[in-house]
Amino acid sequence: MPIEDEPVLGRTVDSDDTAARPLVERIRQLVTGQPFGVLCTHGENLAYGSLVAFAFTGDLRYAVFATPVATRKYRLLSEHQEVALVVDDRPRHQNDMMKVEAVTATGRAEEIRGAPEMDDPVQLLLARHPQLKNFLDARSSALFRIRIARFLHVSRFQEVNQWVPQDPS
Repeated sequence: MPIEDEPVLGRTVDSDDTAARPLVERIRQLVTGQPFGVLCTHGENLAYGSLVAFAFTGDLRYAVFATPVATRKYRLLSEHQEVALVVDDRPRHQNDMMKVEAVTATGRAEEIRGAPEMDDPVQLLLARHPQLKNFLDARSSALFRIRIARFLHVSRFQEVNQWVPQDPS
């Protein structure tokens, strides 16, 4: 079942279209090349941003991250599942803003609980961030998975393209 999301200005690239391949690869390079992103949540009539270490599945349909339970981030995620994860490559292009690329992945976050369901996401996150092992093992930490509704890729400061990962058929 697709996730409802608002329309976007700019070009939408269909997953089945061969033109999607370069865009998908640019998105893949960003989300695999940058270890951290800003998780955007909302609640109490305010938006909130948090730095997170993340990992994406190979098909880019899901992202995983962990957070301490005793945080505003956890509370907001528990109250509102709709999130955005922003990843950019600013550090690579500090002297030329026109070369900076960013991607915003929108979707719904859900806490993952239970040993069998947790194994794969934990391993995915640890493969990228082995330094998180003790954090992930702690009872005071929670693991979340974002089911991605769409990616908004921005390049040259204003060129926006949208890509929606399709469910495998």
